Amino acid sequence: MPKIFRAIGAMTGTSMDAIDLAYLETDGRQTLKFGPSASYPFSDADRALLRQAVAAAKYLGRRDERPGPLAEAEDLITRRHVEAIGAFLGDNGIDAAAVDLIGFHGQTVLHRPEHGLTVQIGDGALLARQIGIDVAYDLRAADMAAGGQGAPLAPAYHRALAEASGVAAPLLFVNIGGVANMTYVAAEGDPIACDAGPGNALIDDLMLSKTGRAMDQDGACALSGKVDEAALAKLMDHPYFAQKPPKSLDRNAFSSAPVAALPLADAAATLVAFTACAILAHLAFLPSPPSLIVVCGGGAHNPALLKDLADRAPCPVRRAEDFGWDSQAIEAQAFAFLGVRSVKGLPLTFPTTTGVAEPLSGGALAWAG
Repeated sequence: MPKIFRAIGAMTGTSMDAIDLAYLETDGRQTLKFGPSASYPFSDADRALLRQAVAAAKYLGRRDERPGPLAEAEDLITRRHVEAIGAFLGDNGIDAAAVDLIGFHGQTVLHRPEHGLTVQIGDGALLARQIGIDVAYDLRAADMAAGGQGAPLAPAYHRALAEASGVAAPLLFVNIGGVANMTYVAAEGDPIACDAGPGNALIDDLMLSKTGRAMDQDGACALSGKVDEAALAKLMDHPYFAQKPPKSLDRNAFSSAPVAALPLADAAATLVAFTACAILAHLAFLPSPPSLIVVCGGGAHNPALLKDLADRAPCPVRRAEDFGWDSQAIEAQAFAFLGVRSVKGLPLTFPTTTGVAEPLSGGALAWAG
């Protein structure tokens, strides 16, 4: 019988809002037993430093460079994970000695697959020593070194989740964080996946610059506005949407310049429509239409985005919660699952998800001892 690992997944997305943690017992294949999950928000000061790190990362030429604020941000990410995991264990009465593994994503500050360069800050080895649990980390590097896109990584978990739940295929998982990514799961074969568009990034940046708030809470601003069709057409006139999967994006791949002159509410509504249209544009690349779209990630909590996506989609759009899943926890669960697969040498990526030549494992393991 395959070994069941007791794992905690740790995910910080490109929205830079929080550390998401989730406990999962899994064999890295089909066995999935869910445990507690929680989010530990970054402070305004933390987010400011992370934004500085993202800005500085634009000039990186190597994965191991940490100039300017990047070294400080890497120390911050590591410390915040030590604090969050310690709090998570205490809050849920979990003994660290009872946890086999942490699947650690780190904070992406740069992703340029066209240059074979991806950078996730966070010191996995230091995290393992300080928290006293083995850590699987650096899960994208092997794929990129082998010519893959290095993203998205969650499709292996999305497929396992669909198979374990018995939800009828074909279905499309859409995770909307700072960047939106999608996974098409059919009855047979490897998942098909790609980054689909800007996710929440442009909306969050708009709200921060115009109001000082980190996001459009409950989509209220966008719901009060009207989509500017001319600006939306300019946003969709981007070569990325004609490019076939597999493919992936950097958080800052798109510009909100076409909505710059619009009233705030109309700009927000138009950027919401852009995220929805960007996702749906990729249905043309699938072998058959999905019977269902399942939305997870932070975007699943934005009523404006869900409404726009549902109004435009050719099939039902449902939140992960409709199936008993936690939309905020799925990505963290995915990194617990991927950490176990890394330790077992099972594939993390596939030709249909990242363009790598053959199914490929990856990651590094830091021992707690």
